[in-house]
Amino acid sequence: MTFKTKESRLLLILSAFFVANAILSEFIGVKIFSVEETIGFKKLGINLFGVPNLSFNMSAGVLTWPIIFIMTDIINEYFGVKQVRFLSTLTAILIGFAFFVVWIAMKLRPSDFWLMQKVNGQQINMLVAFDAIFGQGMWIIIGSITAFLIGQMVDVVVFHKIKKITGENALWLRATGSTLISQLIDSFVVIFIAFYLNPNYNWSWQMVAAIGLVGYTYKFIVALLMTPILYVVHNIIDSFLGKDLAHKMIKMAARG
Repeated sequence: MTFKTKESRLLLILSAFFVANAILSEFIGVKIFSVEETIGFKKLGINLFGVPNLSFNMSAGVLTWPIIFIMTDIINEYFGVKQVRFLSTLTAILIGFAFFVVWIAMKLRPSDFWLMQKVNGQQINMLVAFDAIFGQGMWIIIGSITAFLIGQMVDVVVFHKIKKITGENALWLRATGSTLISQLIDSFVVIFIAFYLNPNYNWSWQMVAAIGLVGYTYKFIVALLMTPILYVVHNIIDSFLGKDLAHKMIKMAARG
């Protein structure tokens, strides 16, 4: 198959960005960063459901989440529900495959000369560092993949429910609205599976609710801030396709 048409090239580009950022999010997500301190503010120290000193400590995976959000809604807009569902399922399989390959890599016997390395003046055990960074627990992997799939499926349904009401108008409403609802579910599912059901953590429901709500608040704000960028991407694609072809694709996508 060759990608000679504008539609096929567009789908290839959008899908590549979608898959790449979803997998990248899983691997950089092991780093937890302080949102407040990163942008130069003091930690908020919120108290929710009896859980003290909460602040916006987020997984670095949220860096690529806005790109996935935009790709999901753009693919939904131009190619329809079936394409998003297929791509989401494929991506979940590829994430699982990526973790499987990493697991095999962790089992390889390290070379002696590689084992101890000097990094920034410090002696580092590279095997320990490699396993710590890439060796995410099975509960976290299952929770992450499950939350991703559920979130994506909810997103496409809500997107088209809103589109049936608004027609081709109010892109911001169906795109941002579907994202806010899907991410509400995603934020709690991943924590529930990875930390509440996981016997190694045994988090209380108060902890799950508090951490999930803080995480969702961050995603809520970012989703609103990304809305203008969604329109920019939409206009670029319309220019690439041409108004007639873009309108035709949107019409066909709306049929399911």
